[in-house]
Amino acid sequence: MRDCCLLACAVYVALSFTTVTRAQQGPPKPQQGGMGGIASGVSAAPVYDAEKRPITAGGFVDKGPVIFEDITRQAGLAGWRHKMGVPEKNFIVETNGSGVCLIDYDNDGWLDIYLVNGSTFDALDGKEEPPHAALFHNNHDGTFTDVSAKAGVTNDRWGYGCSVADYDNDGWPDLFVGNYGENRLYHNNHDGTFTDVAPKAGVTLGNWSTGSAWGDYDGDGKLDLYVAGYVHFDRNNLPIGGSKAMGYSYCQYRGAAVNCGPRGLVGEPDHLFHNNGDGTFTDVTVKAGVEDKERYYGFTPIFIDINGDGKPDLVVGNDSVPNYLYINKGDGTFDDQSYISGFALNSDGREIASMGITAGDYENNGLVDFFVTDFGDDYKVLFHNDGDASFTDVSYKAGVAQTTIPFVGWGDGFIDYDNDGWLDLFMVNGHVYPQVDQHDWGTTFAERPLLFRNVPDSSGKGRKFEYIPPVKGTGLADLIPARGAAFGDLFNDGKIDVVISPIDGPPVLLRNVNPDHHHWVELKLVGGPKSPRDATCATVYLTANGMRQRRDVLSSESYISANDRRLHFGLGDAASAGAAEIHWPSGAKETIKLPAVDRIYTITEGKGITGALCGGRPCDTTTARQELPRRALHDQ
Repeated sequence: MRDCCLLACAVYVALSFTTVTRAQQGPPKPQQGGMGGIASGVSAAPVYDAEKRPITAGGFVDKGPVIFEDITRQAGLAGWRHKMGVPEKNFIVETNGSGVCLIDYDNDGWLDIYLVNGSTFDALDGKEEPPHAALFHNNHDGTFTDVSAKAGVTNDRWGYGCSVADYDNDGWPDLFVGNYGENRLYHNNHDGTFTDVAPKAGVTLGNWSTGSAWGDYDGDGKLDLYVAGYVHFDRNNLPIGGSKAMGYSYCQYRGAAVNCGPRGLVGEPDHLFHNNGDGTFTDVTVKAGVEDKERYYGFTPIFIDINGDGKPDLVVGNDSVPNYLYINKGDGTFDDQSYISGFALNSDGREIASMGITAGDYENNGLVDFFVTDFGDDYKVLFHNDGDASFTDVSYKAGVAQTTIPFVGWGDGFIDYDNDGWLDLFMVNGHVYPQVDQHDWGTTFAERPLLFRNVPDSSGKGRKFEYIPPVKGTGLADLIPARGAAFGDLFNDGKIDVVISPIDGPPVLLRNVNPDHHHWVELKLVGGPKSPRDATCATVYLTANGMRQRRDVLSSESYISANDRRLHFGLGDAASAGAAEIHWPSGAKETIKLPAVDRIYTITEGKGITGALCGGRPCDTTTARQELPRRALHDQ
């Protein structure tokens, strides 16, 4: 089946394209060389707004709901800057940008922000000070303070992705950072500082790692680590157009010379590391059946239970080549179902430039769906879960295809921004070629975000997404060369905010100021002795307000980033918070009745509610402790 798909792609590309551009490449294996570029759709016609601006930097409206407000400066984040290579972006290592992670590193109940930074060749050679990553502590008053130097997490390497998990089950979140060069595993010291233990742990690797994900794939109660590899970037054999490294081929986008890759470059393989429980990890990639034999260009991996059997499966978004979907067989190995599941390619049988992946049950039917961002000139893909780990591309039917075509998409998230109980879609965008600003191609380097609201479809039985136009002066009208994005309740007010990591600039914090007065509830899960302590890969079904919502505890998502690990449920106008059916990683299942709305509950496996925040502060003791019915459905 796979060979047939690749042949079909090759025929499609051969018939459709006449010039070599990043968006115009066929599907040969990456290591076989050839022209550099990203596989995507046929060059689309430019789209302009009424004022003749490219739609990526236009399309604003004068009136409408103000949903997000840019509070970057007020929050104290504007002084930090991301830097990656030189502005001209001569090489692909300078173009992909970095991720952002939300992490409550000091366990005070408030989300802090970790921003990965890039680097430059001069910094790698010791000719200039390397750019520093930033850990911003949440001051509980709407502001943040950079504590990265004190915390020991500046990285000072060429950074890309990050993920958050308590890998040693000590109750404190740790941080993994993927780099071009050796990776970092920052162990939380419980005192506001971290120690890089990657060399001891055996997870440094050494060329170009991007995204990472944590999950207990073998059910031993310890979190294992998957690290995606991108391109094997060799500074002694730089991928310059027309050089031997590129097979003497040139790299162009719409006829203009641009940096080469990823196509035509040797890929960097992915790795699965088993947690040995003593602070070290063992590479079990081949043994577990997730060997990246083709050396595909990996970006964002996610561990999540796809088929409802309680075991974490694995998806990997790959750039310009087929995506991976591995089903956990329950015996320490995985079954590669990338093609048979429908997740490898879009509905045209084409691979896409999968930058960001978000997972969520947008129909509230208990099945997890995926939204995958892509390069410009191609629509972004909504993979609908049909059951039994089978997916269908419903992008056009669901209303997210046409609007997204001009945009180069990166970080994305299924978020219920208006707390109505239905997951909406948010994506950030930004081009990879600065040259686009020098040509009338209908696109721009800095692009605005896109927001889609989840609404009933015409039949009234299904769901689709309705585009929300950007109101001038609001967060949706920000022009950002965006890359990573993380989503979470930064102010403990029950509304999901967005932190955006750009390339070569300050971060952007969009506060959710949507005027709805809907109720909500959030859950922080603590695993028992047989589960990972931070309950990574737990699934919760909340029954409230006449619907049953699903959420999953994930260590990674979006574009090589990590979101709020607390599970957020919008409740609409319901006065009851309902009941949460929790499927713990250990296999145990519990149903917990939630006593009140508009609270952040801590639920500990086997013990029920063990804490609650009201307005960001501990609730009255009568509601903070679990003194309510708890029914065990199944224990193992």
